[in-house]
Amino acid sequence: MAAAEILVDARGHHCPVPTLRLRRALAAAPPGARIRLLADDPLARIDVPHFAAEVGATVLEQSDDGETLSFLVSPRPSR
Repeated sequence: MAAAEILVDARGHHCPVPTLRLRRALAAAPPGARIRLLADDPLARIDVPHFAAEVGATVLEQSDDGETLSFLVSPRPSR
């Protein structure tokens, strides 16, 4: 069974809102879920990977279609 994907749409918001929404989603995510963050703030290219590394999460995918940045993030594994 594929892992659940939770969509967090932070388009239209500037730093630090996309990262704060990602933080909330990671904290609330059930085991095995992945978070898809959409953002259009160019600083998210730097902020999201940096934040993920700080909290032990992994950025599995990162893409940019010219308008929207998309990040697929896996929370830190449970112990």
